[in-house]
Amino acid sequence: MANSSQQWRPTASLEILKKRAELLKQIRAFFYARNVLEVDTPALSSSGNTDPNIESFYTDYTGPGKSGQLYLHTSPEFAMKRLLASGSGAIYQLCKVFRNGEAGHYHNPEFTMLEWYRPEFDHYQLMDEVSELLDKVLGESEKPVRKIAYKDAFIEHAGIDPLVVDTQALINCAEQHGIEVVGMNDVGVDAWCDLLMDQVVVPALGKGRVFIINYPASQSSLAKISKQDPRVAERFELFIDGVEIANGFHELTDAAEQRRRFVDENNKREKRGMPKLPIDINLIAALEAGLADCAGVALGVDRLLMLALDVDSILKVNVASSTE
Repeated sequence: MANSSQQWRPTASLEILKKRAELLKQIRAFFYARNVLEVDTPALSSSGNTDPNIESFYTDYTGPGKSGQLYLHTSPEFAMKRLLASGSGAIYQLCKVFRNGEAGHYHNPEFTMLEWYRPEFDHYQLMDEVSELLDKVLGESEKPVRKIAYKDAFIEHAGIDPLVVDTQALINCAEQHGIEVVGMNDVGVDAWCDLLMDQVVVPALGKGRVFIINYPASQSSLAKISKQDPRVAERFELFIDGVEIANGFHELTDAAEQRRRFVDENNKREKRGMPKLPIDINLIAALEAGLADCAGVALGVDRLLMLALDVDSILKVNVASSTE
């Protein structure tokens, strides 16, 4: 008897796949016109992502050379910074990245990321270029483009200052907003701020493009610390109609400080009962050799296409789900 299941069919229509191809073509044309080099870095690495909010996939390699555990990249960032330190100049990459434990309307264990780096840019110049790219691929927007500090967004929409608040005040804020919390014992201020950002602040941002800037330094392990306020880092995130689209930094170039932050992240992982992960020693060596002042950003291509086509699931812009 023939199998009547239709599960084998792509989750995206042919029409959407054609529009996806057109979006990728527009992105490449944008960077070609600006003399930004497209690169292709390895997806596997001997180091994982130490960020306690991101889980890496891993596999065991056996064969010629050194056997052991390899990790699928959650971002091409570390390999791209090694190219920058080698003198590549401005570069970009379109690639699949992989994050364990992520599935939903806007999440898939594998997704397409656009990442690019601009030597001699700071994060403000890079925000301008992000907007120019969006104008190119989405069309000139009549909606306002706003920039608001992380602290000010919290004060306006949650009624608390996240730079001075303690855990109990954050718990009280969550309760006041009717948020039911499970498994948040002893997670610390940053995890509570992440929850309130997702559940309270972002939904209140409204329509249009909003750059949230000056994230807490403790949430920005790859960004420079602000000279104006050492409590915050030169990091931004872009939200469009309440959906996170991009995450960017004025990049940290201090090798010793970067190593210290990776160690701190691993310690946080251990406190949460998560495994410590190998630190990328090649990135540290590249920073020691010298990384020029630059800014970089990662942008979710699938989410961008979802917004462009007004569809409600990441599966509708991909051939299939990784969790099928």
